[in-house]
Amino acid sequence: MSTTAAGPAAPGIVCAFAVTRTPPDPAALAAARGHEEGGPLRVLGAGDLCLVVQDVPAALFDQEALTERLNRPDDLERCARAHHRGVEAAAGRGPVVPLPMATLYRGDLPAARAVAARQTVLDTLLDRLRDRTEWAVKVHAAEAPPEPATDTGARTGSGGGGRAYLSRVSARRRDRQGAHDSALAEAEAVDAELRRYAVAATRHRPQSERLTGRRAPQLLNVAYLVEDTRRTAFAEALARLTADGRHPAVRVDASGPWIPYSFARWDADPQAGPDQEVPA
Repeated sequence: MSTTAAGPAAPGIVCAFAVTRTPPDPAALAAARGHEEGGPLRVLGAGDLCLVVQDVPAALFDQEALTERLNRPDDLERCARAHHRGVEAAAGRGPVVPLPMATLYRGDLPAARAVAARQTVLDTLLDRLRDRTEWAVKVHAAEAPPEPATDTGARTGSGGGGRAYLSRVSARRRDRQGAHDSALAEAEAVDAELRRYAVAATRHRPQSERLTGRRAPQLLNVAYLVEDTRRTAFAEALARLTADGRHPAVRVDASGPWIPYSFARWDADPQAGPDQEVPA
C-alpha cells in the first residue's frame, strides 16, 4: 500500500491506478469500473504524462480505514481486482506503468506533482515496456509417491531388525534429498530455456504450500518480460517444456500474457539488471 500527503482525513481522496502517455478511449474509460465505492475513472494530466485516477470517499480510503479493510481477505481481494480493472482501463492505447495498489493522494495537485517529479523514470519505463508483456511461470517439484507404512515392529526390535529399520530411514532420507536436488536442477534448466525468449526476468519469492494448495514445494516463481514479436516462440517453448518429458522431476505452470506489473516499479531503477529479486 502506498499513501502520500499524510494529514487529517478529508473528502476528495484520489486513488491512482496507472501512468500512460496516451489517454485511454473515453468510451472505454467510462465503461470501466475501479473501486465500487468511488466515482468514474478519469484522466489527470501530469506534465507530458497521463494518470488514470478515481475519486474515492475518505471514510473508506483514509489510512486507518484502508488498513483495516486490507487486513480482511475478502476486502483485500476486492481492492486488488478493482486496482487491476483500473490498470487495464489505462492500457487501452499503449504501454502503462501500473502503480502500487492503493496509491492515494489528497487531491489532484499532489497526484500530478508526484508523477511529474518522476517523469524521467516513468518515460524510461514506458519506453522499456512498449510492445512487451509479462508471463508468469511457476515451477513445482513433482508430487512424490506416498511413503510405505512405517514398520513399527522393526523399529522396536533388536539386533538386525533395528539396524535394518534405521538403514531404510536413512535411505529414504537420501532419496528425498536426491529427488529435491534433481528437481532444483531441472527448475533451473526450465528457467534458462525460457530466458532465451525473454528480454528480462524477475524471480519472486516462491509461494508457500499453504498458498499453492500443493504438497510439493514451489521451486521457482518467475516473471518474464517478452517482446510481442516473440510471444509465439515463448509459448511454444513453454509447450515443449511441459509436453516432451525432458523434466520429469518438476511441473511447470504458466499464465499470460499480462500487463508487466513485475517490470514497472516506478520506485526502482528501470535500468536495473534482468535478475532483480523482488518479494512476492
